[in-house]
Amino acid sequence: MVDYQAVIDWADEWIVGRSKTVLLTFLVLTAVFGVGLTRVSTEAGTSQFTEDSPALEAFESVNEEFTQPFEAENGSTQLIQSGRNVLSKPELLAMLRAQYRLEQREELRVASTASAAGIVAQTLDPNATTLEAQVRTLERATPTEIEVAVRQAAENPEFRVLLSRDFNRRSASASATIGIVEHVIPRGVSQEAGAEASPETDPLAGIQIRSQSVVSSVDSDIRLFGSGILTDELSSVTFDSLIIVIPAAGILIFVFLLFAYRDPVDLVLGVVSLVMTIVWTLGFMGIVGIPFTQLLVAVPPLLLAVGIDYGIHAINRYREERVIGAKVKPAMRRATDQLLVAFFIVTGTTVLGFASNATSRLQPIREFGIVAAIGIVFTFLIFGIFLPAAKVVTDDLRVRFDLPTFGERPLGEEGSLLGQTLSSSVVLARKGATVVVAVAVALTLVSGIYATGIDTTFSNEDFLPPEETPAYLEVLPEPFAPETYTVTEVTNFLEEKFASAEDDTVTIYVEGPLREDYALESIEHANRNPPDSFLATDRQANAESIITVIQGYSQQSEKFRRLVARNDIDDDGVPDDNLALIYDRLLDSPAREQALEYISDDRRSTQVVYSTKSGASQDEITRDARLVADRYRFDAVATGEIVVFQSIAATIFSSAIRSLATALATTAVFLVLLYRIIVGRIAFGVINLFPIVVAVSLLAGTMRLLEIPFNALTATVLAIALGLGVDYSAHVVHRFTDEYEGLGEEMADVESKGDVFAALTRTVRGTGGALTGSMLTTISGTGILVLAITPVLGQFGVVTALSIFYSYFAAIFVTPSAIVLWDRYVASS
Repeated sequence: MVDYQAVIDWADEWIVGRSKTVLLTFLVLTAVFGVGLTRVSTEAGTSQFTEDSPALEAFESVNEEFTQPFEAENGSTQLIQSGRNVLSKPELLAMLRAQYRLEQREELRVASTASAAGIVAQTLDPNATTLEAQVRTLERATPTEIEVAVRQAAENPEFRVLLSRDFNRRSASASATIGIVEHVIPRGVSQEAGAEASPETDPLAGIQIRSQSVVSSVDSDIRLFGSGILTDELSSVTFDSLIIVIPAAGILIFVFLLFAYRDPVDLVLGVVSLVMTIVWTLGFMGIVGIPFTQLLVAVPPLLLAVGIDYGIHAINRYREERVIGAKVKPAMRRATDQLLVAFFIVTGTTVLGFASNATSRLQPIREFGIVAAIGIVFTFLIFGIFLPAAKVVTDDLRVRFDLPTFGERPLGEEGSLLGQTLSSSVVLARKGATVVVAVAVALTLVSGIYATGIDTTFSNEDFLPPEETPAYLEVLPEPFAPETYTVTEVTNFLEEKFASAEDDTVTIYVEGPLREDYALESIEHANRNPPDSFLATDRQANAESIITVIQGYSQQSEKFRRLVARNDIDDDGVPDDNLALIYDRLLDSPAREQALEYISDDRRSTQVVYSTKSGASQDEITRDARLVADRYRFDAVATGEIVVFQSIAATIFSSAIRSLATALATTAVFLVLLYRIIVGRIAFGVINLFPIVVAVSLLAGTMRLLEIPFNALTATVLAIALGLGVDYSAHVVHRFTDEYEGLGEEMADVESKGDVFAALTRTVRGTGGALTGSMLTTISGTGILVLAITPVLGQFGVVTALSIFYSYFAAIFVTPSAIVLWDRYVASS
């Protein structure tokens, strides 16, 4: 065995002999990290989850090259109007007046506007080119004249795309419409990367927030939506989640820590250490420039979970020595002799579990793994060095001034109800260790196989606040009360009312010589006999493309129709000759803007938008879209929001498996080597890992049972469960080795040395008591994430709490039986 005791003795000397110097050093470091804390920025939304993939590259190309009918892009604001009939005279006037009032506000930098109301006004009077003139035109028109103008405007595709799906041409009615306002963002002024959207940092957010008050002055149901408002609300969700979760976790943790410590001084030391851990970690993020994302909201509860465990173990182990009469410094020296090794094992395995997420191809998950791993190292330093040193200083003062102490008895001591309950696991191991291990192996296999069917998802809904704020959050007082969020309600309304919602479509991005005679016929052929997830009519896919624009304009222009007919050799309505001339004529016509939605100005790329069935899954639609893309004679890539999100979901799943495999492999090697160095037995490394494999398998199976999918955050939980779970088994195994091997005669009961059952009994009573207190507090600390406003954080809180419970249960009730089998079949042979 390697003599590592010299390192422990050196650390003991600082903790016990120079405790005041340690305190001062840690307080100075806290001040330094506190400065970094002030520099932490936020980042929100699904745009963080980018990866290099053909689908994403094609999606970006589509957004850059083609004009969209309406979209909340940078510089664009949507005015969403709803009512019994938004095409009635009062509602049309309300939309134009809202646009006019925005245009008159110079600070809102309005460059142009577009709306169905404006098109109706120009249908009545083609010379009404300004908003003021359009308002006068509608004011003078009779309801009958407006109805006639609406029917005429319905011939214009740009008019129809701004209206809801229920538009009725005959009655000239629709229940919703969208107006577009384009803003000019000052050159050289942009939001800093990772900065929280606000009027001060994001010009568009400021413009759109100020525009809301202007639009609300119009007597109509008009809501304002745009990328600035979206980013602003997503950032607010992150902050609101933090301000709800952290105090709630703090209250619960405080209650359980009262039970665990039962001493006001120890309670204060534990809480101060927890606060220092959070300050150090967030300060580190500010110093290195990592923005605080919605995923990183989960880091503080995780660090609180580990910190609580460390703190309870440190105080409890120290009390075990004090209760048998040891003085302050000798008691702490004996406690840290054992705990520093245990903490090092736990820290190493937990860091490996968290850091394994750095293998992900998605940046937010990588950053999550890195920040959590760094935070665990900080936790080790604070609770392994600062807290014991602070305990020595305070207890020396108590002894010197004869101050009272409270709750000095350790948790789980002999004779206590908790101690008797924990000892039942040793009785179970004595009577049926083989059965316990066999049942654990069977549960692991069954749960693992069942878990292979777990869903993987990625969508905007994971990060958006609920459409209706839960009642228990609405009653919270300031400053804990969350804001009123509109983004989810608005996005759901858009998806429900408008045909161009991206959730119901996929896009094929095509690059090639589109002037070749076979170009359009190739598109037409690809649309035949579409796969099951695509909407179809007469075995032809429901698709919008440049062909649709050509056919639509042919109905409006007799001259263009004759040009198309002359170049349609097979007379199927799709031109297959002289395409360059057809494109030129089309792009020089009133249909130019609509054509540019589907073909680039240089005629080198086009997009074909397919409607899909609402009940089809992301995975099914993506597979079918790629199948259709393969039919094209050109370079074609399936893309669109569904395909990109499915690509990210697949990456999330592969990241989860890769992270788990990495964590298992590195943790196994770490434990085997460490126990070979510490006690000369590699078997203890395997025993340490066994209950964690059981816990992780049970967790994965439970996720499927509860229908909790792998998403952007829960995909990290398997590796995290391994990292946190090793905490419990490592404390049990390491305490057992001390008791069993008799390392340091003053630490181990003479009767325990070499007696597996005596050593296990002392282990589960001493360490098991601390683990119970830790389990209760950490489940509360992480489970409180269910109060977070975004669903993804709530799910993460549930699965993390489950992982802690399973890890605790396996460590207490499976580990002793595994040790007994080792002693029975290996150690005694």
